[in-house]
Amino acid sequence: MFLHLGADVMVLKSDVIAILDLQTKMANSTKDFLKMARDEGLLEAIIEEGEKHRSFVITSDKVYLSPISCGTLKKRSGLDWQP
Repeated sequence: MFLHLGADVMVLKSDVIAILDLQTKMANSTKDFLKMARDEGLLEAIIEEGEKHRSFVITSDKVYLSPISCGTLKKRSGLDWQP
């Protein structure tokens, strides 16, 4: 099954490693991770005009910045996400 991340982007649910919130204050390690992903060409921003990024999704081959909230993506995934 697929998980819709926003715009026309969908990924296989089995490829999803983590769904994380961008709205909260980011730790330096999170900022460093996103910078590294961008520098390595692994970061893909999904955004349409007038939207802002609310979450990021780590998959087995890319990191996506999504305009859809972390909670919504977790519900759409139908997976049991426990901290």
